[in-house]
Amino acid sequence: MSWPIVIRNVTKRFGARTILDDISLTIPHGETVALLGPSGGGKSTLIRCLNGLNTFDAGAIEIGPHRLAPGVRNQRSAVEQVRRSFGMIFQDFQLFPHLSVLDNIMEAPLRVLGLPAREVRDRATRLLERVGMTSHASAFPQQLSGGQKQRVAIARALAMEPRGLLCDEITSALDPELKGEVLNVLEDLKRDGLTMILVTHEIGFARRAADRVVMLCDGRILEEGPPAEVLERPRTERMGLFLKRVMG
Repeated sequence: MSWPIVIRNVTKRFGARTILDDISLTIPHGETVALLGPSGGGKSTLIRCLNGLNTFDAGAIEIGPHRLAPGVRNQRSAVEQVRRSFGMIFQDFQLFPHLSVLDNIMEAPLRVLGLPAREVRDRATRLLERVGMTSHASAFPQQLSGGQKQRVAIARALAMEPRGLLCDEITSALDPELKGEVLNVLEDLKRDGLTMILVTHEIGFARRAADRVVMLCDGRILEEGPPAEVLERPRTERMGLFLKRVMG
């Protein structure tokens, strides 16, 4: 069963500042969307609202059968279901430092889903192979490079067998070679049909792997469309200036 993501007129304020200003967007199941835009434009806030990490002041978010909105009853239950269904990957990895790589991946399926240890271990082992980290199963996070940590973080999110991934600038702290390792994993996941929403400044990756590019600026959607259209023929001066600055 496909779970589209429907964002309807979402507004988010921090004090007197409006971070998201009446955002509406529909993301079909299996689509890869790259969220681009200047810092402070609302990109990270938007995906944190999708995962229930941030509340919002107006509008609604519908993810499959689950609805997030201000004042809705049983909101905690809806947030829990959304988090089980859409894995969140952060810029700073957020691995458990006291657990090995293998145990980091096994933790949530064991404790949240209550699956048998043998089944979870087999799943974790397959995922480590998929992200090229089999030889590091017994290592601890402090022994890994940034790119290796991020690949483990992706495997950990996949261990919950999600319908999609929300990625918040997951390559921004990595050098170019390590960025390539992580982006290659994401391109492989795209072929599996996972829904992916990625906050990124990697224009080349957005052009190559995204189905759609959405430009957020000052809390509003400035432009959206296929990468070849938005990135090669921007309609607004602001989008053109952003691309010029990012691409040097």
